[in-house]
Amino acid sequence: HATPTLRTGRPEPRTLLTAVGGFFARGGRVDWQRLFGGSWGEPVDLPTYAFRRDRYWLDATEAAADASGFGLHATDHPILGATVELADGDHTLFTSRLSLATHPWLADHAVAGTTLLPGTGFVDLAVRAGEQLGCPRLEELTLSAPLVLPEQGGVQVQVVVRDADGTPGDGHRAIEVYSRREGDAGGDAGPWTLHAKGALAPAAAEDPGTALVAWPPAGATEVGLTDVYQRLAGQDYAYGAVFRGLRRVWRGADGELFAEVSLPEEVRGDAGRFLLHPALLDAALHPLL
Repeated sequence: HATPTLRTGRPEPRTLLTAVGGFFARGGRVDWQRLFGGSWGEPVDLPTYAFRRDRYWLDATEAAADASGFGLHATDHPILGATVELADGDHTLFTSRLSLATHPWLADHAVAGTTLLPGTGFVDLAVRAGEQLGCPRLEELTLSAPLVLPEQGGVQVQVVVRDADGTPGDGHRAIEVYSRREGDAGGDAGPWTLHAKGALAPAAAEDPGTALVAWPPAGATEVGLTDVYQRLAGQDYAYGAVFRGLRRVWRGADGELFAEVSLPEEVRGDAGRFLLHPALLDAALHPLL
């Protein structure tokens, strides 16, 4: 290693001492007593960083980490994030956020080249909200506009449940589903769009006559499903793997349709948090197409 002791335009004493220090730092042996004369003492080891163990980090106040910190209640539902009962007592608001980053399975539901929340997703939102409020039966649901999921960013979703204009206290509720596109960084969010509205009612007694006693149904004829999803793609239903749940189909003597559907393995782990996974219910409707 070459250590210069003279540098053009720099003071000689400082250059010399810098050279000696650099030489020593690289393992060289220095006669410090000769360098400093009679003022030389015994060398001591300097501490490494930190020189003093004083803490200078600011103590931040505890921020809200979940829905309860914002005055909301978590729903434990993959789409409905949280709920709040409004002060007037007549309305309950469910809020959430949807994006392809947080709900990647929705990317497998594309119609005419556009990624949409399936209609069965609105059904699950409505029934889940109604179940929490004691009216789990969906009597009516009208879809008025598609909920488009952007490739980047997300959409804010609100589900509003209010007392119906019927007999007070009969348990019936009106429900509406809205969304709006999130704003870009620092930008304003878009306007709210009404996507669906309907009616919720208390649970009804089950009809024991609707259960199937044999499977496949007696007298039904199986329908072939060769290239079924390739054919549906020709009708602009570009279903990905998650929504390709149709396994077998039968047609009854009176024109009824019976189907076997299942979810792919990669989304089954979260399926129990839905009342009925939207992709599974959507697949049950594919025979109609």
